[in-house]
Amino acid sequence: MSTAVNVGSGDEIIRDYGDKVVAIEPGGVEFIPLNERHGSPLQLVWTWASPNMEFATIGVGILGVLFWGLTFWQCVLAIVVGTALGAVTHGILSTWGPKSGLCQMVLSRSGFGFLGNILPAGINALAAGIGWFAVNSISGALALNSLVSGLPKSLCLIIVVVAQLAIAFLGHNLVHAFERYAFPVLAVIFVVSSVIVLSKSHPGAAAIPDPFQPPIGGFLLMVGAAFGYACGWNPYASDYTRYLPPRTKALPVALCAGLGLFVSCVLLEIAGAAAVTAGGSDVAPSAFTEQLPTFLAKLTLLAICLGAIAANALNVYSGAMSFMAMGVRLPTRLARATVALALGAIGLVVALFGLDNAGRNYENFLLVISYWIAPWLGVVLTDRWLRRGEDSLSRYTRNSVNWAGPVAMLLGMVISIWLFANQVKYTGLVPKAHPSVGDITFEVGFVIAAVVYAVLYRALGSQREPAVVST
Repeated sequence: MSTAVNVGSGDEIIRDYGDKVVAIEPGGVEFIPLNERHGSPLQLVWTWASPNMEFATIGVGILGVLFWGLTFWQCVLAIVVGTALGAVTHGILSTWGPKSGLCQMVLSRSGFGFLGNILPAGINALAAGIGWFAVNSISGALALNSLVSGLPKSLCLIIVVVAQLAIAFLGHNLVHAFERYAFPVLAVIFVVSSVIVLSKSHPGAAAIPDPFQPPIGGFLLMVGAAFGYACGWNPYASDYTRYLPPRTKALPVALCAGLGLFVSCVLLEIAGAAAVTAGGSDVAPSAFTEQLPTFLAKLTLLAICLGAIAANALNVYSGAMSFMAMGVRLPTRLARATVALALGAIGLVVALFGLDNAGRNYENFLLVISYWIAPWLGVVLTDRWLRRGEDSLSRYTRNSVNWAGPVAMLLGMVISIWLFANQVKYTGLVPKAHPSVGDITFEVGFVIAAVVYAVLYRALGSQREPAVVST
């Protein structure tokens, strides 16, 4: 028999959810009882592939060739390196869900303590439920506007947002089901369109020179952007594995989650880079679809819109989970669903103001994402390593204390951004003096946070409770 664990989102929720698809998932971030567990690792392939089959992914590849002075092959290498790093960490984090039965930002309390965890959980609630939600809503709206030219952009945006919120409102099982049925449609359309764009591209074309960024700097910027896009999913990882049975083997979970993310991102980002060499000149759906036959171009625009919905169903769902992981008490079975609607409404307003100048805004957003996630990863991965994988449910409750995490994360963020950030509005001391450094903020932030946490973990005598097993 499983023991329900209250981890800080309110009173224990009586569940009768199971594998129902058309039903509102009750509660919030509580432990998932054993009688509610279902699913298999295979579902993670489409759960993490479908959300990346959208224009935001293509846009990552466009950035390297269009803005950062890279050749096609330099961009491909940076895409593979950055995405691989984000996919590996995503696979590792996904394995933590089945045994714990908890979402990722509650698991984060192990390294941060309850109060300290408000830092990463709060940032992720904003980044996922509002930031990423706005980015993907914009790409979906622009695609719908190109497909149905008579519709105003604002109306297209509202249509896309309503569809996204409907899925996220119902919750976990509908999210998985939507990604599953969207997967074959998106895969066929994007694979065919990517092959055609690649056939029209000129991989050997000379780079578009960037007077402010030498090639090595552009390469490192591209690695950071690719990593930022892939690792943007990391804080959600166990949100979609916590319903799996606890005896589920870790390796299939890691492989299915990591490969679903890696393959979809690499394919579409490379197609985005190829589109620029074929004549694309903007970070907009038309830069990709104008290379395609009319019929396929229309199908691809429809797929871009569908892909944006697939991505934001996860973004707003996990954004709500992160918000509740801060310890917010909402005395209702619909707590998570209510928070999802609220975040989506705010994201809609942000997206309305971001419909113009989407390209440069997206470039900055991708890098900023990596600035905070890398130090967070440095803490949670080091914490798990120091504890030798030992798990204890008491570390995830309101009584958990571990100030080593927030201190390490803040130091990692502040020092790395101050020295190495390379943004339009702020350039760190190192890239300002040496442009060839590009942007290595996430690498430096990860290392600083990991090292500082390892030192403080011992110095502050972080909790080392014996493992607690549900019986």
